[in-house]
Order: sequence, then C-alpha cells, then structure tokens
Amino acid sequence: MKKILIVDDLEEVRDLVEATLSRGEYEILKGETGTQAIEIAQAQKPDLILMDIMMPGPVDGLEATRTIKRDPTTRDCTIILLTAKGQSTDRREGLQAGADEYFAKPFSPLELLKKVEQVLG
Repeated sequence: MKKILIVDDLEEVRDLVEATLSRGEYEILKGETGTQAIEIAQAQKPDLILMDIMMPGPVDGLEATRTIKRDPTTRDCTIILLTAKGQSTDRREGLQAGADEYFAKPFSPLELLKKVEQVLG
C-alpha cells in the first residue's frame, strides 16, 4: 500500500485532501508543520508528500522540502506543493526547493486525484 503524507496547518485542508484520496488504496499520514513533515518523512518514508508552503513555526513548506530532498533517506519521496501561493515566482521557488510538482489552491479535487494516481502509478 502506498503511503501519502498530507502536510497543511489547516485541518480542513488535510481532511479535504484525505477525502479526495479516499477512493484509492493509500495509507494516509498527516502533519501540520514543516518540522512534522520532516520527522514523519524520516520515520515513515512516504511515497508521496502533499505539502503546503505557508505554515507556522520555524520551518515552512519550502524549507521542509529542501531538507527532505537533501536527506539521502528521504530524497526519493515525491513532493507536490499544494499551496495558495500561485504566482509564477512562487512556483519557480517551489520547484527550485526540490518539489516535483506544484498545485495552487483552490485546487480541483479531480485534478489532484489524477496527478496523485499519475505520480504513484
């Protein structure tokens, strides 16, 4: 079973993404900060991480992405940034941080599901 880590500081967003993915056979993990994203990624080695950028605390989604992608034990995790920051400069910055894909909020649940299925095969 493929593991997906959903990281967003808003519980409603985490729940919406989980509901969107409930059609698939996925083990869902959740975190609400960049620090939790790093810790869960290191402990659980998810196949896919759906990461918000703007989160409270010392580690935002971009820094968490950089850290996960630099770590030899987690660098193979696919990361899709799922964020309200939708400008082209934001997208470029996210991809430079190491993200594999970029989705702007609000997002189409159907498009997200298609992307997840494409990424996970």
